[in-house]
Amino acid sequence: MQHHVKRIITLVFVFISLASLGQTTWKSDKNHSKLTFMVTHLGISDVLGMFSDFDVTIVAAKPDFSDSKFELTAQTASLTTSVEKRDNHLRSADFFNVEKNPALTFKSSSLTKSGGDNKYKLSGDLTINGITRPATLDLWYRGTINNPGSKAPTAGFQLTGTIKRSDYSFGPKFTPPMLSDEVAIRADGEFSPNK
Repeated sequence: MQHHVKRIITLVFVFISLASLGQTTWKSDKNHSKLTFMVTHLGISDVLGMFSDFDVTIVAAKPDFSDSKFELTAQTASLTTSVEKRDNHLRSADFFNVEKNPALTFKSSSLTKSGGDNKYKLSGDLTINGITRPATLDLWYRGTINNPGSKAPTAGFQLTGTIKRSDYSFGPKFTPPMLSDEVAIRADGEFSPNK
Protein backbone atom coordinates (compact mmCIF):
# COMPACT_ATOMS: atom_id res chain seq x y z
CA MET A 1 0.00 0.00 0.00
CA GLN A 2 2.78 2.45 0.89
CA HIS A 3 4.52 1.67 -2.41
CA HIS A 4 1.28 2.47 -4.28
CA VAL A 5 0.88 5.80 -2.44
CA LYS A 6 4.53 6.73 -3.09
CA ARG A 7 4.06 5.94 -6.77
CA ILE A 8 0.95 8.17 -7.00
CA ILE A 9 2.77 11.02 -5.23
CA THR A 10 5.73 10.63 -7.60
CA LEU A 11 3.44 10.67 -10.66
CA VAL A 12 1.67 13.80 -9.41
CA PHE A 13 5.04 15.51 -8.82
CA VAL A 14 6.24 14.56 -12.32
CA PHE A 15 2.99 15.83 -13.87
CA ILE A 16 3.27 19.18 -12.04
CA SER A 17 6.93 19.49 -13.04
CA LEU A 18 6.16 18.77 -16.69
CA ALA A 19 3.31 21.26 -16.66
CA SER A 20 5.55 23.98 -15.30
CA LEU A 21 8.21 23.18 -17.91
CA GLY A 22 5.66 24.03 -20.60
CA GLN A 23 5.32 27.60 -19.34
CA THR A 24 7.01 30.44 -21.18
CA THR A 25 7.84 33.85 -19.78
CA TRP A 26 7.30 36.71 -22.22
CA LYS A 27 8.76 40.20 -21.67
CA SER A 28 7.53 43.47 -23.13
CA ASP A 29 9.55 45.03 -25.94
CA LYS A 30 10.11 48.59 -24.68
CA ASN A 31 10.57 49.95 -28.20
CA HIS A 32 7.15 48.66 -29.26
CA SER A 33 5.06 49.08 -26.12
CA LYS A 34 3.18 52.01 -24.62
CA LEU A 35 1.29 52.64 -21.37
CA THR A 36 -1.05 55.65 -21.46
CA PHE A 37 -3.77 57.25 -19.37
CA MET A 38 -6.41 59.88 -20.13
CA VAL A 39 -8.45 62.13 -17.85
CA THR A 40 -11.06 64.78 -18.68
CA HIS A 41 -10.22 68.34 -17.61
CA LEU A 42 -13.03 70.78 -16.68
CA GLY A 43 -15.48 68.42 -18.38
CA ILE A 44 -14.55 69.78 -21.81
CA SER A 45 -11.16 68.38 -22.88
CA ASP A 46 -9.13 65.22 -22.52
CA VAL A 47 -5.54 65.20 -21.27
CA LEU A 48 -3.34 62.29 -22.34
CA GLY A 49 -0.30 61.08 -20.42
CA MET A 50 2.07 58.15 -20.57
CA PHE A 51 4.73 56.31 -18.58
CA SER A 52 8.05 55.93 -20.39
CA ASP A 53 9.56 53.42 -17.93
CA PHE A 54 7.55 50.26 -17.35
CA ASP A 55 7.93 46.48 -17.57
CA VAL A 56 5.35 43.80 -18.22
CA THR A 57 5.84 40.06 -17.83
CA ILE A 58 3.48 37.36 -19.09
CA VAL A 59 3.73 33.71 -18.05
CA ALA A 60 1.72 31.28 -20.19
CA ALA A 61 1.75 27.66 -21.31
CA LYS A 62 -1.05 27.75 -23.89
CA PRO A 63 -0.39 29.18 -27.38
CA ASP A 64 -3.59 31.30 -27.22
CA PHE A 65 -2.43 32.82 -23.88
CA SER A 66 -5.75 31.84 -22.27
CA ASP A 67 -3.91 30.73 -19.10
CA SER A 68 -1.71 33.84 -18.86
CA LYS A 69 -0.56 35.58 -15.71
CA PHE A 70 0.36 39.26 -16.14
CA GLU A 71 2.55 41.49 -13.98
CA LEU A 72 3.20 45.18 -14.64
CA THR A 73 5.43 47.69 -12.88
CA ALA A 74 5.56 51.34 -13.97
CA GLN A 75 7.94 53.92 -12.51
CA THR A 76 5.73 56.84 -11.51
CA ALA A 77 8.48 59.45 -12.01
CA SER A 78 8.58 58.51 -15.70
CA LEU A 79 5.14 59.98 -16.42
CA THR A 80 4.79 62.71 -19.01
CA THR A 81 1.92 64.76 -20.40
CA SER A 82 4.23 67.00 -22.47
CA VAL A 83 3.68 69.93 -20.07
CA GLU A 84 6.48 70.23 -17.50
CA LYS A 85 4.47 72.19 -14.89
CA ARG A 86 1.61 69.67 -15.04
CA ASP A 87 4.03 66.73 -14.92
CA ASN A 88 5.68 68.14 -11.79
CA HIS A 89 2.25 68.53 -10.17
CA LEU A 90 1.34 64.95 -11.09
CA ARG A 91 4.57 63.73 -9.47
CA SER A 92 3.76 65.62 -6.24
CA ALA A 93 1.97 64.38 -3.12
CA ASP A 94 -1.34 65.59 -4.65
CA PHE A 95 -1.20 62.78 -7.19
CA PHE A 96 1.41 60.01 -7.67
CA ASN A 97 3.63 61.09 -4.75
CA VAL A 98 6.64 59.60 -6.52
CA GLU A 99 9.01 59.97 -3.57
CA LYS A 100 6.78 57.84 -1.36
CA ASN A 101 5.35 55.61 -4.12
CA PRO A 102 7.98 55.20 -6.85
CA ALA A 103 6.02 52.51 -8.71
CA LEU A 104 2.51 51.48 -9.58
CA THR A 105 1.86 47.79 -10.07
CA PHE A 106 -0.69 45.35 -11.45
CA LYS A 107 -0.70 41.61 -10.79
CA SER A 108 -3.36 39.50 -12.46
CA SER A 109 -5.46 36.94 -10.61
CA SER A 110 -7.76 35.67 -13.37
CA LEU A 111 -8.31 35.74 -17.12
CA THR A 112 -11.72 34.87 -18.60
CA LYS A 113 -13.03 34.79 -22.17
CA SER A 114 -15.26 37.72 -23.02
CA GLY A 115 -17.15 37.32 -26.24
CA GLY A 116 -15.15 37.64 -29.43
CA ASP A 117 -12.04 35.81 -30.55
CA ASN A 118 -9.01 36.49 -28.38
CA LYS A 119 -10.95 38.89 -26.13
CA TYR A 120 -10.64 38.51 -22.36
CA LYS A 121 -11.44 40.11 -19.03
CA LEU A 122 -8.22 40.46 -17.05
CA SER A 123 -8.69 40.84 -13.31
CA GLY A 124 -6.13 41.47 -10.63
CA ASP A 125 -4.77 43.83 -8.00
CA LEU A 126 -3.84 47.36 -9.06
CA THR A 127 -1.70 49.41 -6.68
CA ILE A 128 -1.53 53.19 -7.11
CA ASN A 129 -0.52 55.74 -4.49
CA GLY A 130 0.17 52.89 -2.07
CA ILE A 131 -3.46 51.69 -2.24
CA THR A 132 -4.33 48.27 -3.69
CA ARG A 133 -7.76 47.62 -5.18
CA PRO A 134 -9.18 44.92 -7.46
CA ALA A 135 -9.44 45.98 -11.10
CA THR A 136 -10.88 44.31 -14.20
CA LEU A 137 -9.72 45.43 -17.63
CA ASP A 138 -10.36 44.37 -21.23
CA LEU A 139 -7.55 42.41 -22.89
CA TRP A 140 -7.24 41.73 -26.61
CA TYR A 141 -4.67 39.16 -27.71
CA ARG A 142 -3.83 40.37 -31.23
CA GLY A 143 -1.87 37.31 -32.30
CA THR A 144 1.66 35.97 -32.53
CA ILE A 145 3.96 36.16 -35.54
CA ASN A 146 7.56 35.30 -36.28
CA ASN A 147 9.23 38.71 -36.22
CA PRO A 148 11.27 39.07 -39.43
CA GLY A 149 13.71 41.42 -37.67
CA SER A 150 14.51 39.35 -34.58
CA LYS A 151 13.58 35.91 -36.00
CA ALA A 152 11.74 35.31 -32.71
CA PRO A 153 8.04 34.87 -31.98
CA THR A 154 6.35 38.18 -31.12
CA ALA A 155 2.93 38.40 -29.45
CA GLY A 156 0.76 41.52 -29.44
CA PHE A 157 -1.73 42.67 -26.79
CA GLN A 158 -3.94 45.65 -26.15
CA LEU A 159 -5.33 46.42 -22.69
CA THR A 160 -8.07 49.00 -22.09
CA GLY A 161 -10.27 49.99 -19.19
CA THR A 162 -11.32 52.65 -16.73
CA ILE A 163 -10.48 53.15 -13.07
CA LYS A 164 -11.63 55.77 -10.55
CA ARG A 165 -9.23 58.26 -8.99
CA SER A 166 -11.32 58.25 -5.82
CA ASP A 167 -10.61 54.54 -5.29
CA TYR A 168 -6.92 55.40 -4.87
CA SER A 169 -7.24 58.77 -3.02
CA PHE A 170 -5.60 60.23 -6.06
CA GLY A 171 -5.61 63.94 -6.86
CA PRO A 172 -6.92 66.99 -4.98
CA LYS A 173 -10.64 67.25 -4.34
CA PHE A 174 -12.22 70.37 -5.82
CA THR A 175 -15.90 71.29 -5.95
CA PRO A 176 -16.89 71.24 -8.74
CA PRO A 177 -14.21 68.75 -9.80
CA MET A 178 -11.58 69.99 -12.25
CA LEU A 179 -10.70 66.44 -13.28
CA SER A 180 -12.97 63.53 -14.03
CA ASP A 181 -13.03 60.76 -11.45
CA GLU A 182 -12.72 58.27 -14.31
CA VAL A 183 -9.28 57.67 -15.75
CA ALA A 184 -9.03 55.71 -19.00
CA ILE A 185 -6.09 53.33 -19.31
CA ARG A 186 -4.67 51.89 -22.51
CA ALA A 187 -1.61 49.71 -22.96
CA ASP A 188 -0.33 48.36 -26.27
CA GLY A 189 2.58 45.97 -26.33
CA GLU A 190 4.70 43.51 -28.20
CA PHE A 191 6.18 40.61 -26.24
CA SER A 192 8.94 38.09 -26.92
CA PRO A 193 9.97 34.98 -24.99
CA ASN A 194 12.48 35.79 -22.25
CA LYS A 195 15.79 34.09 -22.94
